[in-house]
Amino acid sequence: MAIAFKTESFRDDFSYRNSPEAIRRFPFPFAQDSYMYSINTEPHAGGAVGSVLEHAFDIDEHYISECQDRRLTLERDPARCQSLPHMLDAEWDTLELMMTALARDYPQHFTLLRNGDRWTWGNRPLGIRQSFVFGDASTLPHPPFEYITRQGQGDFVIMDQREGNLFADAGMVTSQADWSLSFDLGMNFMEWHAPVPLAHGMGIFERVLKYLLMLQQGRPVRRLNWTMTINPRLDTSPETYPEWGQDRASVTPDNAGHKAHLRVELQTLFRLPRSNAMLFGIRCYLASLEDLATYPRWAMRLHRVLGSLPPELVEYKGLTRYRPAVLQWLAAHDDGRALALGTQPE
Repeated sequence: MAIAFKTESFRDDFSYRNSPEAIRRFPFPFAQDSYMYSINTEPHAGGAVGSVLEHAFDIDEHYISECQDRRLTLERDPARCQSLPHMLDAEWDTLELMMTALARDYPQHFTLLRNGDRWTWGNRPLGIRQSFVFGDASTLPHPPFEYITRQGQGDFVIMDQREGNLFADAGMVTSQADWSLSFDLGMNFMEWHAPVPLAHGMGIFERVLKYLLMLQQGRPVRRLNWTMTINPRLDTSPETYPEWGQDRASVTPDNAGHKAHLRVELQTLFRLPRSNAMLFGIRCYLASLEDLATYPRWAMRLHRVLGSLPPELVEYKGLTRYRPAVLQWLAAHDDGRALALGTQPE
């Protein structure tokens, strides 16, 4: 079935809106009334039909508008896409993985024809038809990693594996939750995640790294991560903080329903075949409090999670200034009933 793509913006007038179907398939991350870090990783081997987990790379109604927002960000700051020189094989790995998956999973929107190393790629939503020689970057309008990730939703980082560690050596990062590719490029796994509070004392990242170093080709994994964002803004990078930081002071109990958004990342990890590197996909979904209240158990559960969040996580996730207003808005939607475990809507 063809996807009905929307024209909307993630900046300026913030015309982004979720359809009822987009709200229903939103990857709500809280299975219980409290939250603490865990290694919540599972095989990325498909999911329910129509869910965000169904395919390797999720494409939804916001696809064209997200690609347009990425283009605007790159025009303003080309450093949002960087790749170290030794990552070229991993770039081609990524291009092959994404083209193959998109053409397989969304044949009504994407096509890939291969005749030896002569490939033709078709992207109907973006009006792209490109013939090129696989392995020859001069036959593409952008380097291979940049070329294909300009056509994907969410951010992408390629981690090179060496010295018993993973290094963030390439990235297309235009919708990140307050971290900088320019700062983190080349960092190893532990350095990259150093700012996260509490988790290091729990040994979380040591266990995650050990697990990921053993990731096999053809056996990708996934997990959910979350934070909150004021206004449906994709680009919340440190580089643009003067533009969005002040939004946190604009939230009141009266406007929190449409201004405050739960920001959930579907994080996927794929072992790449030629380079043995790892593609880390960070797919961002945004839902306002009003969206979430469409399903009362989601609003109730979010109220309880945010109310019981450890102070260190409140500060780390940037919630301190507006959490009281959000909690006041959510409190009106929480009647105190017991909620069954699980993330599904009613």
